Amino acid sequence: QVRLVESGGALVQAGGSLRLSCVVSGIIFSENANVMSWYRQAPGKQRELVANIGSVGTPNYVDPVKGRFTISKDNAKNMVYLQMNSLKPEDTAVYYCNGYFLRLRATYWGQGTQVTVSS
Repeated sequence: QVRLVESGGALVQAGGSLRLSCVVSGIIFSENANVMSWYRQAPGKQRELVANIGSVGTPNYVDPVKGRFTISKDNAKNMVYLQMNSLKPEDTAVYYCNGYFLRLRATYWGQGTQVTVSS
């Protein structure tokens, strides 16, 4: 069974940095076409896409995080990362790792990790 587990969330001051990690088990990246994404959900708001990256091609970012966040994958470790720099209070949210695997035609979610940015 495919499982995603996030880590790395914390309380940080505005202008600081965090790196979120997502470990994927139950499937091998290098053998399965996939799209891995990070979403976030702030209190009282809908969950929104932050960034994604496919098996090939360039990453995609929503405008509010362009130039500050970087999504990456380590296929050898079955890991997905979100490097977040120049954090702002409006980045405060629960961040979720999401994976779509073409062969399984299924989407999986992690349990989320809290990021809080203080002003």
